[in-house]
Amino acid sequence: MMEFGAQLLRAWGMDSSRTAVNIVLLFALTTDDWKYESENCSRRQDGLALHRFIGLIMANHTVKVESGRAGEDGKPSVGPVYRNSLAKNGFPQLDPDMTTSWDVFRVAAEKYPNNRMLGWREIKNGKAGPYLWKTYKEVYEEVLQVGSALCHLGAKPGFRIGIYGANCPQWIVVMEACNGYSLICVPLYDTLGSGAIDYIVKHAEIDFVFVQDKKMKEILSSSCESARLIKSIVSFSSTTGEQNDAAADIGIKLYSWNETLRMGKEYPSEPLPPQPHNICTIMYTSGTSGNPKGVVLTHESHATYVKGVDLFLNQFEDKMTTDDVYLSFLPLAHILDRMIEEYFFHNGASVGYYQGDIHALRDDLMELKPTLFAGVLKALSELRPLRRMIFNALYKHKLRWMRLGYSHKTASPFADMLAFRKVKARLGGRVRLIISGGAPLNPEIEEFLRVTSCAYLTQGYGLTETCGLSTVGFPDDMSLVGTVGVASTYSEVRLEETPELDYDPLGTPSRGEICVRGKTLFSEYYKNPELTKEVMVDGWFHTGDIGEMRPDGVLKIIDRKKNIFKLSQGEYVAVEYLEKIYKISPIVEDIWVYGDSFRSMLVAVVTPHEDSAKRWAEQNGHKESFCDLCKLEVLNKFILQELKTVAENNKLRGFEYIKGIVVDPLPFDIERDLVTPTMKKKRAQMLKFYQSEIDKLYHNILAEGRA
Repeated sequence: MMEFGAQLLRAWGMDSSRTAVNIVLLFALTTDDWKYESENCSRRQDGLALHRFIGLIMANHTVKVESGRAGEDGKPSVGPVYRNSLAKNGFPQLDPDMTTSWDVFRVAAEKYPNNRMLGWREIKNGKAGPYLWKTYKEVYEEVLQVGSALCHLGAKPGFRIGIYGANCPQWIVVMEACNGYSLICVPLYDTLGSGAIDYIVKHAEIDFVFVQDKKMKEILSSSCESARLIKSIVSFSSTTGEQNDAAADIGIKLYSWNETLRMGKEYPSEPLPPQPHNICTIMYTSGTSGNPKGVVLTHESHATYVKGVDLFLNQFEDKMTTDDVYLSFLPLAHILDRMIEEYFFHNGASVGYYQGDIHALRDDLMELKPTLFAGVLKALSELRPLRRMIFNALYKHKLRWMRLGYSHKTASPFADMLAFRKVKARLGGRVRLIISGGAPLNPEIEEFLRVTSCAYLTQGYGLTETCGLSTVGFPDDMSLVGTVGVASTYSEVRLEETPELDYDPLGTPSRGEICVRGKTLFSEYYKNPELTKEVMVDGWFHTGDIGEMRPDGVLKIIDRKKNIFKLSQGEYVAVEYLEKIYKISPIVEDIWVYGDSFRSMLVAVVTPHEDSAKRWAEQNGHKESFCDLCKLEVLNKFILQELKTVAENNKLRGFEYIKGIVVDPLPFDIERDLVTPTMKKKRAQMLKFYQSEIDKLYHNILAEGRA
């Protein structure tokens, strides 16, 4: 035993003194892990070559269904077309009774009537209580009541129903009522920008709106002029006299949630199931600088997504069961959370909603104990420093075996027990799968989570226009770290030449604009045929993202065709638009706004207007030269405050605010290779030039807690 402990420590590069050996054995003797580890220490080396060979076979996740071809007749070159190996003989057929989003829920309600479906926490005296639950049967009954009430109020198939509020059971009940009665669900999401709610209500011609009590004031405010077009408003909860009066002033009838349920009971109507080609939802997503775009998704695209995830996850040892629990906190108005929840409903599993306070998410985690969540939570980002407290050798030991092809479960149960179970406990103790969607994870963070979370982790890539994932990673394949995986079950992916950026899909490496084709694509941008035609060419959706494709069909995101990128929380930022806004400030001569998909905030390099800076200096008693002024912390803070004022005056969104700046007295010039001869910013070169200062800036912001 003692010798075995010493062998383990030496293998892991640790001190093999008697004291250290005894510490290891103290833990080992509490489980059977020591036996497993001992056996593997001797047999792994012998089986290494075989395991690597098996790993190569298992890593064949894609099939190439078309070869790349050079451009001709003015058309760009395109790379090979890759498809998921699950669809090597064509996309799988949908089940006959599962062709719409309504089918997904209806079948589950019939199959799992007594299973827990939707959970929430009541707040009493400022404190959240335990999770309360509604069963599939109870939710189905409420869906029929809400759908019947809408029919009684005059809703007809094709009417648009708005939902405005945070994730909660009522949100899902209304969504399913839309599905069951052939109504079109239109989520309202106020972070799309100032006036977005007013725009969407008018643009989508919304007939009825369901509103969370906290949002009622905004929908009834004088700034939301289109509210007058709404026929009725239903509150997620009760209504107040003030709200009723405000609604009456603009000619709208306001109903409470319970009034609506009673109306549905009194005037019942049978569901009016949709057809696969009918519109399921119009989901608005941010444009480059103008109004939000309405992405039209059909019932078939939703059902196809659910079937595709089913086929994908069925490949793995850990099957999803009715006991699985999902923590919902990403906005239901975004495609990722909605589609995950629909998949959970399909499987008769449970969805618990966070209490509405992102700062209390850790408390929700510990109370709900989910088996799956999506997104990189604050709770997850806080885990990274733990690595300093974990035996570094344990980390390297487990990582080594995972890189050789062992699963996170089998790489080192001993290391899991000794150190990493503490990480799992911080995630609620039961998590089995973590999904990262939207912006890609930093490879170091991804690797760390794969090793320490004691859970499967998979990354994916997709847009609202692709109804969620268009590529997906395999949970235990370490060769995919830093990538967004391969084509999802019902998608085909290829790269297209972007000569203006020197990206060639036929070059080495293969690079170009990511294009997606398949069964989950959107139908159109609502009332915008020109934009639809611009992004949909010969059946291929042009994402605007630049990718690098490995010869085995594995995709990595490397750039954005236009200067729009996604921050780590999934929000798109149009930097050219922001730079024009911020240059309004008299103190700003020029500005370069920077952010990336691994961070949640924007920073900038500012060239101050020299005369304005000198006037500020005179008013504040500074007599330094312009170059020396630019080194002053007080000027830095003044400029940052001016940028904040500009952001507020122009009603920019929170994530569009500049959180820190570098002040450069020199203009962005050709001599330093920062701009083109036509004075366009060379953004890649600017990042290279200012990289060290940008990194230091982010470090200081995080250290000061300004993030």
